[in-house]
Amino acid sequence: MDTSMISKIHKAREYAEDRTRFLFSSFAVQFRGTNSDHNVGYDGANWTCDCHYFEGRNYCAHTMALERLLDGMLPVKPGPSA
Repeated sequence: MDTSMISKIHKAREYAEDRTRFLFSSFAVQFRGTNSDHNVGYDGANWTCDCHYFEGRNYCAHTMALERLLDGMLPVKPGPSA
């Protein structure tokens, strides 16, 4: 392995440890649930999930689990104006 590759591997490890470097804007995930798999998406701070609980609520255990997993790596939703 050449020295430039070694330095790239080292840099990649440093990046991976610093969660503040990442800000996801959109992605799709296949979530392996207890009873069945679900397709979960995130786009522009909006979640989607094909599970029945998500319908009408716009959140579910699958989206909440991903929010916890990606803590600090998703854009902050603007709160209501004061």
